[in-house]
Amino acid sequence: MSMSDPIADMLTRVRNAIMRQHKTVSVPNSTIKQAIAEVLKDEGYIADFQLIPQEPQSVLRLSLKYVGDRRNRRSVITGLKRISRPGRRVYVSKSEIPWVLSGMGTSIVTTSKGVMTGQEARKIGEGGEVLCEVW
Repeated sequence: MSMSDPIADMLTRVRNAIMRQHKTVSVPNSTIKQAIAEVLKDEGYIADFQLIPQEPQSVLRLSLKYVGDRRNRRSVITGLKRISRPGRRVYVSKSEIPWVLSGMGTSIVTTSKGVMTGQEARKIGEGGEVLCEVW
């Protein structure tokens, strides 16, 4: 069975794992998901990720990041939102890249130069497709 929106599936798996306070979450691998995981790691939303080769498809394992002691533990990621979907693509110019929670969150944008945060895209003067927002 094919999946219509693999990025939304990845975000939903992360959201569900955070609600259950899992340490890791596994998602089917693709180059765009790997790039999104790289941005999440660079911005400090996840601890790490690793590529696990399997048949018929390799798996991307994300190590989730939490703060606080054992009883008051909460996730670094408080929200994930898919913006551009297969049914409604959202493209923006460099001046229209959205600010997430007045700069407290991060928008992830795919440009002609690769997948990056909205702040990096603004800095290099590139617009593109807004994939998701994380806060």
